[in-house]
Amino acid sequence: MTLEAASHPSARRRAMMPSLWSLGAVAIALVVVLPISAVVWLAFFPENNIWPHLLSTTLPRYLKNTAILMVSVGLLSGMVGTGAAWIVSRYRFPGAGWLEWALLLPLAIPAYVGAYALVDLLEYAGPVQTALREIMGWKTSRDYWFPQIRSIGAAVVVLSAALYPYVYLMARAAFREQPASAEEVAMSLGAGAFERFRRIGLPLARPAIAAGMAIVMMETVNDFGTVEFFAVQTLTTGIFSVWLDGSNAGGAAQIATVVLVLVVFLMGLEKSSRRRARFFNLSSRHRPVERVRLIGGAGWLALALCLVPFLLGFVLPAGVILSHAVSNADRWADPGLLDAMKNTIFVGGVASGLTVLAGVFMVYGVRLSGSALPKLLLPLTTIGYAAPGAVLGVGILIPLASFDHAVADAVEAATGYDIGLVMTGSAAALILAYAVRFFAIAQGAADAAMGRVSPSLPMAARSLGRTQGRVLREVYVPMMRASVASALLLVFVDCVKELPATLLLRPFNFNTLATRVHEQASLENLGQAAPAAVLVILVGLVAVGMLARTNR
Repeated sequence: MTLEAASHPSARRRAMMPSLWSLGAVAIALVVVLPISAVVWLAFFPENNIWPHLLSTTLPRYLKNTAILMVSVGLLSGMVGTGAAWIVSRYRFPGAGWLEWALLLPLAIPAYVGAYALVDLLEYAGPVQTALREIMGWKTSRDYWFPQIRSIGAAVVVLSAALYPYVYLMARAAFREQPASAEEVAMSLGAGAFERFRRIGLPLARPAIAAGMAIVMMETVNDFGTVEFFAVQTLTTGIFSVWLDGSNAGGAAQIATVVLVLVVFLMGLEKSSRRRARFFNLSSRHRPVERVRLIGGAGWLALALCLVPFLLGFVLPAGVILSHAVSNADRWADPGLLDAMKNTIFVGGVASGLTVLAGVFMVYGVRLSGSALPKLLLPLTTIGYAAPGAVLGVGILIPLASFDHAVADAVEAATGYDIGLVMTGSAAALILAYAVRFFAIAQGAADAAMGRVSPSLPMAARSLGRTQGRVLREVYVPMMRASVASALLLVFVDCVKELPATLLLRPFNFNTLATRVHEQASLENLGQAAPAAVLVILVGLVAVGMLARTNR
C-alpha cells in the first residue's frame, strides 16, 4: 500500500474499526459474564423482595451451615492433602510408588456418589450395623449408640474425602520443588523430621496449600447432592428451596448473590496465594530432596496413613457402588439408563465442543486485538468456573425464559403459530450453562497452547499472504491439537459430573447420568442408581489418568 493510500481517510477508518476477531472475543466474554450479571441485577431489583424475611428466618442458618462446612472441609482436606503429600514426597516405604498416584483417584468419585455409598454402608439397615447387631446380640437401635449418618459431620467427612486431592496435588508439587540444600542445613543443625516439616517444608509450601484449600472451599460451596442427601441446609440448597418450593426467583437470586460474595472472597484468597507462591533458590543448580527410606514399623505406619484417605475417598464408594451394579445387572438394560447416557453424551459433547471452539476463538481474538476491552474482559470469563452451578442456573434460566416468551409471543403475533420455548424448553439452556461454567478450562488450555507457538511462525504465514483465519487453521491448530483434545475431554468430564445446574436447567423428563444417580438415590434405590454412578466414575477415571500423566 502506498503512503497516499494509507493516509486516505477511508483507509484510516477501516484500520480504526474493530476486527471480526475482536468483536467475537468481546461477544463471547459478554455471554460468559452475563449470567453472573443477571444474578446481581435480579437480587437488587426483585419482583418480590423477600430479603428482610430471609435475614430474619432462613438466611442466617444457611450462612452458618455453609461457613461451618466450608471451613471444616477446607481444614480437614488441607491436613489430609498436605500430610499425604509430605509423606510421599519425602519418604520411600512399601507401596509408595503406586500410592503417589492412587491418592488422586478420589477425584473420579463425585462427592454425592460417596455420600450415597457411605449411607448405604453405615445406615441402620446397612451391613455394618446389621453385623454389629448379630455379633453383639442387640435387637433395636435403643440397645446401642451409633453416630448419626445424615449429619453435617458426615458431610464434612465425605466432601473432604472427595476433595483433598486438590490440596494434595498442589502441595506435592510444592514439596518436590523445594531444594535439598535447605533440608540439609536443617539436618546439620539437629532438626528432626517434624521440625523440618514445620520450619521449612510447610512455610515454603504454604501458598500452594492455601490455593488448594481455597479451591476445595469453592467446590464445597458449589455442592448440592451431598448436603441435600445429608439434610444439611446450605446456601445452595436454599437457592433450590426458595426458587422451586417458594416460587420466588428474586429471593433465589439474593441468596445466590451471597454465594457469589463468598466465591469472590475465596478467589481473591487463591490468587493472593499464587502471587506469593515463589521462593528463590540461591544455588546455581537445583537439586531435589532425596527421599528417605522408612523401614520396619515406620514404613508400615506411613503406608497406613496414606491408605486411609485412598480407602475412604475411592475404594469405599467405588466398592459399594460396584457391588450394587453387579448385583443388579439387569438394570444395565434399563431404557432410562440408556436415555440418560445418550442425553449425557449429547449435551456434554456439544457443550465441550462449543466451549473449546469459543475458548480458542476468544484467546486468538484477544491476541489480535489492539483494543483494551477484550484484554480486560478475558480474566472475567474465569469467574464462571468458580461460580456454583446453582448460581449459574438462576442467572441463565430467568433471563432466557423472558427472552423465550418474548420471541414466542412475537412469532405467534406475526404468524399465528406458537413455536413454544426454544431455549428453556430444550437442552440449549443446559448446554449454555455448561459452556459458561467450564469456559475457564478451555480458555486456559488455549492460552497456554498459543503461548508455546513461536511468534515467527504466524508472522511468516502472514508474510506469505495467509489471512488471520488461515493462520489460526494452518499454524496454530495443528500445534495446539493435544491441548485442545485435553480441554475437550476435561470439559466433557466436568459436564458429566455437574449436578446443580443440570437439575435446574434440564428440560422436562430429561435425565443425564448425574441426575439419574441423584433421583434414584434420593428414592433410596441405590441398585437402580448404581449403573449410572459406575459410568460417571469411569468417565472421571479418564480425567484423573490425564491429570496423572501431566503431573509426572
